[in-house]
Amino acid sequence: MSSTPAPPPAPSLRTVQVLGRGSAGSAAHVHALSAGLVARGVRVTVCAASDAEDTYGFTGVGARFERIPPRTDPGSIAALRAACADADVVHAHGLHAGLRASLALRGRRVPLVVTWHTKVHSEGARAQVTRLLERRVARAAAVVLGSCVELVGRARERGARDARLAPPAGPRPRTDEEYAQELGRREKRRAELGALGRPLLLTVGRLDAHQGHDMLLDAAHGWCGRDPQPLVAVAGEGPLRPALQQRIDAEGLPVLLLGRREDVPGLLAAADLVLATARWEARSVLAQEALRAGIPLVATDVGGTRELVGRAAELVPYGDAPLLSRTVVELLDEPARRTALTDAGRAQAAGWPTEDDTVAQVLSVYDELQQARD
Repeated sequence: MSSTPAPPPAPSLRTVQVLGRGSAGSAAHVHALSAGLVARGVRVTVCAASDAEDTYGFTGVGARFERIPPRTDPGSIAALRAACADADVVHAHGLHAGLRASLALRGRRVPLVVTWHTKVHSEGARAQVTRLLERRVARAAAVVLGSCVELVGRARERGARDARLAPPAGPRPRTDEEYAQELGRREKRRAELGALGRPLLLTVGRLDAHQGHDMLLDAAHGWCGRDPQPLVAVAGEGPLRPALQQRIDAEGLPVLLLGRREDVPGLLAAADLVLATARWEARSVLAQEALRAGIPLVATDVGGTRELVGRAAELVPYGDAPLLSRTVVELLDEPARRTALTDAGRAQAAGWPTEDDTVAQVLSVYDELQQARD
């Protein structure tokens, strides 16, 4: 009795993930995405600068790693083209990564997906160059995934054939045990910062013009005369540190520049309020960590922040330092309002996409493109 031979197994989907010079958030997203795709049987190659593998360990989750400098010189583009030779889908993360991938795929029928995690901030003549790059990348992509509604609209304005909302999962939620451990060290950490017996306000971010620290320092004048005087702790490093420290010293502001810190969860547990004053954010990591930790948040109403936090935070227009100051003072004077924000923040965070949600959405896009290609 003869039997029909079993069909050969279907070849696994082959993807190449291209990283540029973007933020740590993009690389962390690609790490989580790669892990989820590999777990679902997808073959993943990550192309990025050499230090990306050292920092994120893509091979540790089963991906292949190609060290390709994030440049547009002929050698780098040729190396990227070779890495994409057997790809079914190429997925670039960020504007410049999208440009490099589009150049590497020129003349090939390989679908390109580009995720816009944030927007490039440029002024003057550079702004025109940025618009041209956005237009080229948006039109080259089969699908543009935007991490917030504003980026989806921006991609459509630049001529994207298909632009969709795809908010990535944020930082890993901490366990109840981890929260408890940090809360157990709360008073010790406040003492180290000089915040015993006084409110502690926390912000985290690179010390550059984008993060709105000048607005924060302007606002700090509004609570200098309070007793006890709130202390603002700023975790982060960057080129504006000397100028900011000069202002703090000259104006006698209750602001402490902490430099780069590796204990942000502990700082969050020690804080009474979190302040996020950036000029623009798609999905602020600081805002996500604050709401998940149950720390009341005051943030600038920019980019995708409102759609991220809903009514679980106090929002103020960017640049309105007097309103920021008043909002902080009112929250410090109203414990019930802070408690309401804590409860609302945790409820809001419970509805954010998980890593599994993100992987499932991206994989559905890949499958759709493969079906259209076949």
